[in-house]
Amino acid sequence: MAVNYGTRRTVVGAHYGLRDWLSQRVTAALMAVFTLVVLAQLLFGSGPIGYESWAGIFASQWMKVLTFAVIVGLAWHAWVGMRDVLMDYIKPIGLRLVLQVFVIVWLTGCAGWAIQVLWRI
Repeated sequence: MAVNYGTRRTVVGAHYGLRDWLSQRVTAALMAVFTLVVLAQLLFGSGPIGYESWAGIFASQWMKVLTFAVIVGLAWHAWVGMRDVLMDYIKPIGLRLVLQVFVIVWLTGCAGWAIQVLWRI
């Protein structure tokens, strides 16, 4: 049972609990399934591994959709982890906010670049 001291309750740290724990596990499972699918296609595919076979793996629409879901899941997975680390270890609120904005911009840029590369194949 939580006890409040004083007139205000101070909430700090990674306090989102089950939702974040579950989102980390679901996105990790999605990335694991994706890795197994790509490995199976590489190992059991015909011919040597080259650009043509690699581009062939990602040519089908279902693989592009799965890859897009994995990119979004990876960005979400990284955001939850980084947000928790920043909330736990960076105590000055202004610095934490700047770092969180930087992480959001960085992850958005990385995801946008990956999606651009995906649709170019």
